Amino acid sequence: MWRMLSLTIAMAGLSAAQTQPVSAAANLPAQRIGANDLIAVSVYGAPELTRTIRVGPDGTIRLPMVKQRIQAQGLLPAELEAQIAAVLEAAEILVDPIVTVTVVEYQSRPVSVVGAVKRPLTFQADSPVTLLEALARAEGLRPDAGPEILVSHTQPGPDGQPVAYVRRIPVKELIEGADPEWNIRLSGGEEVRVPEAGKVFVVGNVKRPGAFPVEETEGTSVLKVLALSEGLAPFAHKYAYIYRKEAAAGSNNEIEIPLKDILERKAADVPLLANDILYVPDHRGRRLRATAIERIIGFGSATTSGVLIWGVAR
Repeated sequence: MWRMLSLTIAMAGLSAAQTQPVSAAANLPAQRIGANDLIAVSVYGAPELTRTIRVGPDGTIRLPMVKQRIQAQGLLPAELEAQIAAVLEAAEILVDPIVTVTVVEYQSRPVSVVGAVKRPLTFQADSPVTLLEALARAEGLRPDAGPEILVSHTQPGPDGQPVAYVRRIPVKELIEGADPEWNIRLSGGEEVRVPEAGKVFVVGNVKRPGAFPVEETEGTSVLKVLALSEGLAPFAHKYAYIYRKEAAAGSNNEIEIPLKDILERKAADVPLLANDILYVPDHRGRRLRATAIERIIGFGSATTSGVLIWGVAR
C-alpha cells in the first residue's frame, strides 16, 4: 500500500545527473553492474519510480522516497531487482513490488587495446569478447608487432588490495595456430598491450640506414641487416662496430667486427641482439663520438626515416 508522501519533495532530493527519464532502454547481456553504468529500473504500477539511473562512483543508486542508497555495484540485474524490491517493501512504500532492472549502457567494463596495433582504442565489453575480436576492433597488428601479447587485469588480492595479473599470449599460436587456448575471453577491465618487436639500428655508410625488427625465432645478424639496408655505400670501412647496451652495468660495449672478411665469407657472420647499433664508418676511419652514439640509442627511431646523426671524427 502506498504511503501518503509528497513525491514532489522526494523528487527534489534526487540528483538530476543521476536520474533520467526512461527511453527505449537497451537490454544488454546480463553482467555484474559496476560504477557509472546506466541502468533502467521499472517498477510495475509505479511510473514515478520507473526511470533510468546512472550508478554512482561509489557503486550505489538512489530512488525517490527511499532514504538510504541502494548498493548496485557487483550485482547482477536480477539480484538488484530483488534488492530494490526488498528496500521498497521495508520502507513501506509498496507491498510485494514487481521490479525489473535492465542495463542500458556499460561504463565499468573498459577493454583497452594499445601498442603495435593499427588503431589503438578503448571499448566497453557489453558482452564477453575474445582476444581476437578485440584485436579485430583495433584493425589488427602492425607489421612491427612483437611475438607476444600481454593481457593484464587488476583483481583484488588475498588482502583485498588490487593486484595486476598479466598473461602472455604467443602471437604465432593465437593467429597462425588458431589455438583456442590462447584466444581468451575478455569481460572488461583488461588492458591488451602489443609490444613492438625488438629492433636493430643500422647507421653510417649503408644505402638505407634504419631500424629493422629482430626475428624472434630466427634472430638476425650483420649480413641480414646489411641486406635490409640495401648494402654498403661506397667507401665503407673494412671494419664495423656494434654498440651494445649492457643491462647490468648500463654502459655501452663497443664490439669491432671484420666487416670485409664477413662479406667475403672469410669470417663467420655475427649475430645481433635487440637494440644493438651496427655502425659502418667510411674508409677514412671517421667515427661517431660516444655522445652521438648515445643520441642514436635515445632517439634511434629517427633512423627509420634515414636520418643520421654524425659526430666529429675522432
